[in-house]
Amino acid sequence: MEQVQRAFCTTRRAAELLGVSLRTAQLWSESGVLEAWKTEGGHRRISLESVKRLLADPKVVSQTESMPAAAVPARGDADRPFSILVVEDEATLCLVYELTLSRWPMRPQVMTAYDGYEALLRVGLNRPDMLVTDLRMPGMNGFQMLRTLRKLHELSDMKIVVVSGLSPDEIDDGGGIPEGIQVLPKPIPFDQLQEIAERVAASRHSPKIKLK
Repeated sequence: MEQVQRAFCTTRRAAELLGVSLRTAQLWSESGVLEAWKTEGGHRRISLESVKRLLADPKVVSQTESMPAAAVPARGDADRPFSILVVEDEATLCLVYELTLSRWPMRPQVMTAYDGYEALLRVGLNRPDMLVTDLRMPGMNGFQMLRTLRKLHELSDMKIVVVSGLSPDEIDDGGGIPEGIQVLPKPIPFDQLQEIAERVAASRHSPKIKLK
């Protein structure tokens, strides 16, 4: 019995072990980054093995060292930098995104992830205002990531834009895109992305603005 009890922990304990906020640990458990289940009483339990795997992940280590849980900014804080997460597995395109987006008037903080799994880690640690993603990626692809994100109510206001070279038929074959997510074609339409980002940035100061 003692060995079984040590095989899992509470969400709060998982957050303490990982050095992240409770909200981040809850997000990761809901999205599947952390293996979790609920007891008959409705209490969430986290697999300690999945916590250990995250502790060994260099992406988590580097992020939590630079931004401890107490310093993670709450989404909706108009004083923090406007942030955009780009999910793209081609390193060259990631660099193009970073160089171009960083020159936009709102001077966004640009983060990158190379697959859906890493993107979920970044979202949990940094909660971007806007997410731009490709669909065809190794590991967890964009289709899986988007379905996971759309299940999480607390992320319903995060603006998501797909930029993909896939045809409409290929997107349908992949399972389609959740409702409310805009799809733009490659080559990367930076002018359209900037217009969208400007509306999202403006909405942080004027909540009544309705994003399209």
